[in-house]
Amino acid sequence: MMISALEAAFAEAYRRDAEGVWHAPGRVNLIGEHTDYNDGLVLPFALPRGVGVAAARRDDGVLELKSLQAADQGATVDLGRSRGPGTIRSWAAYPFGVADLLRPLGIGGASLLFDSDLPQGAGLSSSAALECATALALCELYGVEPDRRELARLAQRAENEYAGVPCGIMDQSASLLCTEGHALLLDCRTGLSSQVPLDLPGKDLTLLVIDTRARHVLGDGDYGRRRAECERAATLLGVPALRDVKDLGAALSRLDDPALRRRVQHVVTENHRVEATAGLLRAGAEQELGALLTASHLSLRDQYEISWPEADLALEAALRAGARGGRMVGGGFGGSVIVLTATGRAGSVRDAITAAYRERDLAEPAFLEATPSAGARRISMDGGLPR
Repeated sequence: MMISALEAAFAEAYRRDAEGVWHAPGRVNLIGEHTDYNDGLVLPFALPRGVGVAAARRDDGVLELKSLQAADQGATVDLGRSRGPGTIRSWAAYPFGVADLLRPLGIGGASLLFDSDLPQGAGLSSSAALECATALALCELYGVEPDRRELARLAQRAENEYAGVPCGIMDQSASLLCTEGHALLLDCRTGLSSQVPLDLPGKDLTLLVIDTRARHVLGDGDYGRRRAECERAATLLGVPALRDVKDLGAALSRLDDPALRRRVQHVVTENHRVEATAGLLRAGAEQELGALLTASHLSLRDQYEISWPEADLALEAALRAGARGGRMVGGGFGGSVIVLTATGRAGSVRDAITAAYRERDLAEPAFLEATPSAGARRISMDGGLPR
């Protein structure tokens, strides 16, 4: 993402110069899927790709939102007269929600122009990157210095309340808190986190992200239904959240609904897989991760029932080609798959997946080598903003 190009586009769109450019990354969740809203454990890392925003203050309380990916779907809102959630229903609801929630901290009007090199609908958290880039830009423009964990909570609220997506805290935390060369072990109940070394190149390993080309939309209802099922199961079991289930066998015996039993089994075992994965990384045993990743996928496919045909096809082809393991990532029903492979086999794995797609007459998948990268930050020179 070229800073100068985004600055130039901002000047053309708003007939003024930007005061800065900020970037928030997308994320890959190495393991720990659908555990976040169950108060559980997750292990994401930030990608080098993400959402950039060029921004400048306005003194009239108006928020202007434009995107290079949706030139005809911007929004202009008077923050002092906004109606809160429901004011905007396009992509602009995400950054608007952030700005509206930041108003009590002294945030005022601003002009923002967004650019992204994350594929939308690929399960790489483009929405959280959009929220976090907005939050950092507005806070720095107005000299506000919030704790990043609190900023992640605010961005999550924006997605829940203004975009109608009942997401957990993982994506926003990953975008704001991750560091280069590490995964983020996050306890979604307490907000406590630690940086876990993730050195795949040093172990001659490559983690491929495969965009399966099957688009997912978290606001379409399936994601919300899974979350509601988990909440119902927790209520029936008399625990605050499924993270608190200690005896899986006893818990399953108390549930009559087979669907709820499957959801509980996935969440409880997935938390164990996160702990095991973090232990392997701390021990420098990245070579042993494959089996845990594949076990996670099978659980998401069979117990949580959120995988999709292209994801299963991609993983099966990768394993036949010698990959060590892999799994679907994201909310499910579309998006991306990650595959861990020896670096020397990465080309063969790509070819095998592409060939499997061609045999089914599917649109060819896209590939990205995932590198643990830095979290959200300002990427332009200091423009003399207030401190």
